[in-house]
Amino acid sequence: MKYTPEQLLHDPFLNKGTAFTAEERAKYGLNGLLPSAIQTLDQQVTQAYAQLESKPTPVAKRQFLMQLFNVNHVLFYKLFSEHIVEFMPIVYDPTIADFIENYSALFIEPQNATYLSIDAQDDMEAALRRSANGRDIRLIVVTDGEGILGIGDWGTQGVDIAVGKLMVYTGAAGIDPSQVLPVVLDAGTTRKELLEDDLYLGVRHDRIYGEKYHAFVDKFVATAEKLFPHLYLHFEDFGRANAADILNQYKDKITTFNDDIQGTGIIVLAGLFGAMNISKQKLTDQVYMSFGAGTAGAGITQRVYDEFLQQGMDPAEAKKHFYLVDKQGLLFDDDDTLTPAQKPFARSRSEFKNAAELTSLEAAVKAVHPTVLVGTSTQPGSFTQPIVAEMAAHTERPIIFPLSNPTKLAEAKAADLIKWTEGRALVATGIPAADVDYNGVTYAIGQANNALVYPGLGLGTIAATSKLLSDAMISAAAHSLGGLVDPDKAGAAVLPPVSKLDQFSKTVAIAVATQAVKDGLNEEPIADVKQAVADMQWSPEYRDLTDVEVED
Repeated sequence: MKYTPEQLLHDPFLNKGTAFTAEERAKYGLNGLLPSAIQTLDQQVTQAYAQLESKPTPVAKRQFLMQLFNVNHVLFYKLFSEHIVEFMPIVYDPTIADFIENYSALFIEPQNATYLSIDAQDDMEAALRRSANGRDIRLIVVTDGEGILGIGDWGTQGVDIAVGKLMVYTGAAGIDPSQVLPVVLDAGTTRKELLEDDLYLGVRHDRIYGEKYHAFVDKFVATAEKLFPHLYLHFEDFGRANAADILNQYKDKITTFNDDIQGTGIIVLAGLFGAMNISKQKLTDQVYMSFGAGTAGAGITQRVYDEFLQQGMDPAEAKKHFYLVDKQGLLFDDDDTLTPAQKPFARSRSEFKNAAELTSLEAAVKAVHPTVLVGTSTQPGSFTQPIVAEMAAHTERPIIFPLSNPTKLAEAKAADLIKWTEGRALVATGIPAADVDYNGVTYAIGQANNALVYPGLGLGTIAATSKLLSDAMISAAAHSLGGLVDPDKAGAAVLPPVSKLDQFSKTVAIAVATQAVKDGLNEEPIADVKQAVADMQWSPEYRDLTDVEVED
C-alpha cells in the first residue's frame, strides 16, 4: 500500500508525529505538515504526561488517552508502560464503566474496532477483512455487550470493553497492537433507555436470543477462523444465558478463552494459592462459598473445583467443599431455575435440618462455616460485620474476596474486613484498594483483577502456537501467579502488585507456553520457550519506515 503524507500522519500504527526525523520528513513529504522542532519519543512522553495531569477527572484523563491512542499507538503505549499503576484504573476498570454507559454520546472514533450487526451478516467477512487491512491478526477480543462488568446490558456500547481489554494485553504483556482486533456482535439490547436514546449507535431493537443469535455467533467464529488462521479468540462480557454455552461449544475445537468464566477463575485460584502460601494450609482442606452464582461466580467455582480434581481428589468428595449462594439463598438441586453451570454445585436439602431457612447469605454462612468467601454478587455491602465475624469464628485465616466492581458494587471494603477479623483475614478485592494499617501492621491488599493473568495467558498461548487453551495451561498460569507472593512478610498480599504487571505477565506467559509444549499442543516446533515468548513481545518504539511507500 502506498501512503500520501496525510495518510501517514493519520495512521496510528505508523505515525510518529513530531518525532519524524529530518530525513523522514524529506522522504515522505512531511515538511511543512509538522512543526519544525524534532522531538524524541521520551520528550513526547513527558509532554503528553504533563497534558494528562492537567485533566481534572478520570473520565477527562481517559478521553485524552483515547485521543492519543487514536493518533499514535507507540506514544500511547510508551506512556502507558511508564505509568501502568496510575493508568490501569483509567484505561480500564473502573473508569471504563462511565465510558461504556456514555459511549454513544462521547463517540469520536471507532478505535480500530469492528461493529458486526445481526441484521447485516452478509457484510461480516468484508468488514473483518477491511478492519484488519492486511494485518496479521493473532488476537480478537469480542463482546456482545450483554454482561458488561457489573452494569449489565449496554448493547453496542460494550465495544469499549474490548478496546480497553486489548490495551491491557499490549500494555501488560507486549502483544503487538497491529495484531489485535476489538469486535462487537450487536444483537440488540434489553436496555430501553438506549433504544429510546436518539444518540444510541447500536441496532434499535430488543436483544435477539435463541437459534438466530447462536447462528450469528457461529458465523462470526467461522469467519474469523477463516480469515485469521493463527487466532486466539477471547470472549468478553457475554450474558449468563450464552457465555458458558459458547465456551463449551468451542473450547475443545479452537484456541479460545472466556475471561468472565475462566479468567476470573484463574485469578481467584491464584489468590487462593497465594493465601495457602501465607497460611501454610492445603487448598483441598478449604470450604468454598460463592455469593453470586451468575457467569462469573459459577465459572470461578468450576475452576477452583477443577483444581481440587487436579490435586487428586475424587469428584464426589470435591463437590462437598463447594456452595453457591444467590439471590434466593443457598442453591438447592430441586430449583428448576438453575443454570447448567449452577447445577453441579447445588446441594441436597436433606443435608440440612433447616434447609428452608437458608435464604440469605448470613444463614448460609452460619450453616456451612466456609473458610473461603468469594463475592460476585454486585450487592454492595453484603459482606456485613456479623457475617464476617461468624465466618472468622470458625477458621483461623478466613479468605475473603469481595470481587464485584465498580467500587459502588463491592461486597465489602478491605479495611473493614481486616478490622472485623483483627487482622486475620486474607483479602483480595476486585477493585484497587489502598494498604490497610491495623495494630502496627500494614496489610497489602491484592487486587483480583483479571489483568494480572489474562495478558500473560494470551501471550504464552500465542507464542506457543497452541491449538487449544487447556485446563493444564490455565492451572500453570494460576500456580505461577500464586507463587509470586512473599509468605513470610507481615501483611503480605495474596496476589502480586499491579506495579509489576509487565514482569509477571512474562512469568505467566512462560509457564503457559511451557505447559502447551509439554502437552504437545504447539502447532510449530519450539526449541526455546523463553525465546519464543520474548520474540512475540512488542516494544513501544518507533519503527524504521524504509518499507513504507509514499505516493509521489
